[in-house]
Parts: sequence; C-alpha cells; structure tokens
Amino acid sequence: MSRFTSVTVDPGVVRQLMEGNRKAQEVVYGAYADAVYTLARRILRDPDDAEEVLQDTFVDVFRAAHKLKSPAAFGAWLRTSAVNHCLMRLRSPWHKRRETLPDGEVAPRGESGATQHDATDRAVDIDQALARLPAQARMVVWMHCVEGYNHEEIGRAFGRTASFSKSQLARALRALAGHQSPHDVRHAPEGANRHEQRSTTAAACAS
Repeated sequence: MSRFTSVTVDPGVVRQLMEGNRKAQEVVYGAYADAVYTLARRILRDPDDAEEVLQDTFVDVFRAAHKLKSPAAFGAWLRTSAVNHCLMRLRSPWHKRRETLPDGEVAPRGESGATQHDATDRAVDIDQALARLPAQARMVVWMHCVEGYNHEEIGRAFGRTASFSKSQLARALRALAGHQSPHDVRHAPEGANRHEQRSTTAAACAS
C-alpha cells in the first residue's frame, strides 16, 4: 500500500499551510516526509538522491501552497510533485550513466538474511524486486502497483501514451516473474509447481 494513502492531515492544517503558516509546514513535513523519501528511495535507489527529492519537493510545495484550490487535493498534489522530481533525476545524463542495464534486462538479485516477520520479508522482497529493474521500468511499476496511478496518468507523466505504461509494466512483470522471492516460496500453496510459485509476485500487480 502507498504510504501516501495512509497519511492524514487535518484540512485546517492544510488551509494554514496555504496561508504560509510555519507551524503548519512543520506538521505537514512530519506527516509526509517518510512517504516522499520512501517513494524516491525505491525509485532512484540512492539515499542521497532521495534526500534531495525530499527537500526539493517540500520547498516547491511550501512555495506554491497558496495556489492549491482545495485542502482535499493536497496529498495527491504533493505526491505528483515528488514523482516529477524523481522523473527529472531519472532523465538527467548523470543518472542515466549510472543505469547501465539495457531496457528489459535485470540486475543480479541481492542476498538477504532470514527475517522473523513476514512484513519485513515483504519489504525486503519489494526492494530486491525493484532493484532488478532498469530505472524507467522501476518507476512505472512503483507508480502503478504501489501508488495506484492508472496507465493514462503514468503515460502523461512521462510525456507518452497509456500504451507506453502498459508495455513497460508488462516487460517489468515478465522480468520479475523469472525471479522467485523467499516470501513466495514459504507461502506458496502445497504442491504448487515452480512456475506457479514464481508467478505470484508479478501477478499481484498485473492488472
């Protein structure tokens, strides 16, 4: 589940933010900072880049908060700003040089130790799954599967069409289907074959 959807801020606080209230800025930052950082960290795979996105997003949002028409739209507006900052960095020549894998290929899977709780295991699985993907595909998967963007919205964010988003997602899920997570092995139905087990992670986001 997207961390953005789990965050609630009183509309009165957002109205104060729209008026430039410093205390309201602190409250909003405290409520949404983790969601913004998590999105950026999962997409960009670099804590320094994620920290920059975090700071740049809130600087922009605080400066332009007076333009917001309704407090109810604040969460989606903030998320869009964070996504746009991630896209800017993915498009930068410096970041592209770091992403050396051709489109459609995947990085070697990292190793992780056993954990005690399934929730922790799932978080590790998500990190490992996203790390296997090229940057562009990773962003599409996160936006669609975690943040709930539809293909038309993703296409517009990239300056492309819905077909671009669908194609990127399909290719990413095919890549992920070839890698079995420890969580899927432990929780696969008894008697499930290797193909069925490997398909569970990708199938959860295939719609």
